Amino acid sequence: MKKLFLATGNKKKIKEISEILEGYEILSINDGYTIPDVVEDRDTFEGNSQKKALEISKAVNMPVIADDSGLCVEALGGAPGIYSARYSGEDATDEKNNEKLIEELKNKENKRAKFVCVITLAKPDGEYHSFRGEVEGVIVEKARGIDGFGYDPHFYIEKYGKTFAEIPEIKKEISHRANALRKMKVDIDKYL
Repeated sequence: MKKLFLATGNKKKIKEISEILEGYEILSINDGYTIPDVVEDRDTFEGNSQKKALEISKAVNMPVIADDSGLCVEALGGAPGIYSARYSGEDATDEKNNEKLIEELKNKENKRAKFVCVITLAKPDGEYHSFRGEVEGVIVEKARGIDGFGYDPHFYIEKYGKTFAEIPEIKKEISHRANALRKMKVDIDKYL
């Protein structure tokens, strides 16, 4: 079985990615690996994803999957974007980020948004390939649902009439991350 290292410590993200990439041995820091703390200082999802994947691939000496993802809200000019995880500041939490988002959208009519994910598969020799996935929705003021993480309780999918936090099984199929991973999975074996 081919090994892939996931450049994240987020258990929910690891579970989500592992389910999509069944058939591969998925490793992470939860398996005892130590990885460098990569500073995400690029100004695009692609740049941050590529930097993280390349640096960590060299450190663990195996193929690495890294992602950079975030929420882009039309009325906020694409914010929080690449700053989604730390939108409310240095001590950001999902709760604080969601509070700030709802506060900033309070007097805005347009609540359209999209989740964006760029997955990069990198090898220790410096070769890398990136894949972008998106999913569109609307931000709702009142949090709904108990599953998911991040902005999921406020990200409403009109087709289903529910937020991502209310439809975890469907989210696995239609999310920005699932869309990017599916694109990668088509040709993954030729990259490994």
